[in-house]
Amino acid sequence: MAVFQLRDYQQEAVSSVLKHFRKSNESAVIVLPTGSGKSLVIAELARLAKRKILVLTHVKELVEQNHQKYESYGVTAGIYSAGLKLKQTQHQVTFASIQSAARNLDDFNEPYSLIIIDECHRVNLASAELAKDEAKSESKNEVKEQSQETASKLSNSNQYQQIIEKLMQVNPEVKLLGLTATPYRLGMGWIYKKHYRGFMRSEEKRPFEHCIYELPLSYLIKRQYLTEPNLVDATIEHYDFSSLRANASGEYSPTDINHLLNKNPRVTQGIIEQVIELGHKRQGIMIFAATVEHAKEVFSYLPAKFSALITGATDNTERDKLIKAFKRKEIKYLVNISVLTTGFDAPHVDMIAILRPTQSVSLYQQIIGRGLRLSDNKKDCLVIDYTGNDFDLYHPEVGEKKPNSKSQPVQVVCPSCEFPNIFWGICDDDGYLVEHYGRRCKGLVDAPNEEQAYLVESQIQCDYRFVFKECPHCGGENDIAARNCLQCLEVLVDPDDMLKKALQLKDSKIIRCAGLNLAKVNDKGADKLKITYHDEEGAELNESFDFAKPHQVKAFNDIFSKRLSAKISVQLGSTETFEVTNLEQALKLANVLPCPDFVIARKQKFYWRIKNRLFDYQGKYRKANELK
Repeated sequence: MAVFQLRDYQQEAVSSVLKHFRKSNESAVIVLPTGSGKSLVIAELARLAKRKILVLTHVKELVEQNHQKYESYGVTAGIYSAGLKLKQTQHQVTFASIQSAARNLDDFNEPYSLIIIDECHRVNLASAELAKDEAKSESKNEVKEQSQETASKLSNSNQYQQIIEKLMQVNPEVKLLGLTATPYRLGMGWIYKKHYRGFMRSEEKRPFEHCIYELPLSYLIKRQYLTEPNLVDATIEHYDFSSLRANASGEYSPTDINHLLNKNPRVTQGIIEQVIELGHKRQGIMIFAATVEHAKEVFSYLPAKFSALITGATDNTERDKLIKAFKRKEIKYLVNISVLTTGFDAPHVDMIAILRPTQSVSLYQQIIGRGLRLSDNKKDCLVIDYTGNDFDLYHPEVGEKKPNSKSQPVQVVCPSCEFPNIFWGICDDDGYLVEHYGRRCKGLVDAPNEEQAYLVESQIQCDYRFVFKECPHCGGENDIAARNCLQCLEVLVDPDDMLKKALQLKDSKIIRCAGLNLAKVNDKGADKLKITYHDEEGAELNESFDFAKPHQVKAFNDIFSKRLSAKISVQLGSTETFEVTNLEQALKLANVLPCPDFVIARKQKFYWRIKNRLFDYQGKYRKANELK
C-alpha cells in the first residue's frame, strides 16, 4: 500500500502541534477545511508518537477512514468501535468511537500521552443546564429522529469529558488536541480562547485553550485542492422562515417548521421541480431537509427510482446499502435530515440544495463541505439555498449576535495595544464608523509579571475596555455584565438595584438621559464647566467642574476620560488616550463627550446633587429614545 506524502500545509499543521506541546500541556485546536486531509495529519502525528495515543471521533465511518490512512504508512493500529465489531487497545495507537470508549472506561487504564479528537467542535463544556434547555426545546409531537439527534449531541459532549477525565487521572500530563473544519458551536461561539495570530476569541471558559494552526477554505480552492462552490440564492421559489423564533439552544422547533411548511405545500413542489431541472447534468445531488415530515414530502416529488431518503431512524444496513448505491451513482438524489453532514465522503456530489433553516455556521459549512471534494468530470459544486441562511462561507461571523439590522463587521484599533479588533458596528453613508458594540480589546499582549509567565508565549488578553462598569470600591474597570470586581473581588452594585432603590426614595431624582450640553459659567468669580443632562421631556440635572482645582480635574477625567478616549478612537481614528486639563479643552468636547444612560441625584438643601451616572447600561429599564 502506498505511503501518502503530506502537502505543505499538512506538514505545517503537524509542526505547529509539535512546537506547541513542547512548550505547554494546554489543550489545542488545528483548523483545516473539509477535504483538506485531516486524517493524514492525524496519521502523521500518530506515526511520530513514541507513547500511546487515542484518536476519538463520533461516527464509525471516520474511525475506519482515519485508521486506514494511518495503516497506509505500513504500521498497525487498533480499532475500538462496537459499530465495527472491534475492541482493541493493545496497540500504541487506537482509533475509537467516543460512544464505545465512554461506555468502557475501564479498558483505558494505561497511560496515554495524547488524545486526538476529530470533529472536535462536537466537544462541549459539561453542563446539566444544556441538557435541560435542549429537552425543553423538543416538541413532544415530533418524531423520534429529531430527539435522538439532540440526545446524541448531548451524550457525545458529556462522553468526551468522561474519557478525557479518565485518561487525565491515569496520566495528568496527557495532552489534548482537536481537529475541525468549523471551530464553533451554536450557543457557544468559538470553541477555543486564544488564536496563534495574537488575539482572543473568548474570555469565557472553552473546551480548548489555543488555536495553533488555521487554513482558510479559499487557500484550498485557489490551489485546486477543493472544488469551487457556485453559491446561488434561490430566485424562483424559496421559503420565508423569518417568522420563526429560535429556541433555547439557538435552533428552530421542528413543530414550528412543520406548521409553516404545511401552509405552503406548493413552494416545496416548485423547489424540487427546479432542483430536478438545474440538476439535469449533475452527477450527485444532496438535499438537506428541515424535518422528517418535510423530507418525506421532498422525497415524494423526486423520481423514486433514482432517489433515496435517509433519516436518523433508517436501519444501519439499509443506510449503508443506500449510501453505497449513491456512491456508485445508481442513485442521483439523496435526501437527509442532518445525518450526513460529517463523516460522509462522496466526492462526486456536485449539487447541494439547502431546504432547512439554521443559525449554526458550523452546520451550514459542513453541509456545503459535502460537495467540495475533487472528482472526475466535476468542475464546480452548485449550492442553492432556499431558506435565506445569511452566512459568509469564507469569513463567517461567529460569537456575538448581530445587534441590529444595520450592523456590519468593522475594524476598531485598540488605543492601548493597537490591535485591530473586528466588532459589530454602524457606519454612515460615506463608510465612516459611527459606533461599535465591542466591549474589550481582543488582542494578546505580553504578560506583565513572572506569575503569568507559565502561559504559552507568556501572553494574556489586553485589559483595555471600550465600555465598562466601574467598581465603587476600588475604581477598577469591569465588564458591564460582571457581578464581582476583577481587582478587589468586591460585589459590584447592580444598576437595576441602584435605580430601584433611588425610585423608592422621596429625596432622589432620576432622569433617563437623552443628551447633555456644556457651557462656561462664572460662579463666585471662578470660571467653571457646567454640564446639563436632560431627558426626553425636558427635565434637567446639572453639575459643574472647576478646572483650576486639581481634584476636580481628576474627578472629571475619572468619569469621562477613558470613555472619551474610546469614543475619539472610533470617530477620529486616534489610538492615544485622552485627558482633559483645562476648561477651554473641555468646551471643545461638546459633540463627543460620552452621555450616561441614567443620572441619579439626591436633594440637598437648595439644589440637586448628582450621585451616580450609569454608562453602558444593560438591564430591565428602558433607556432614552428606546421603544418598547
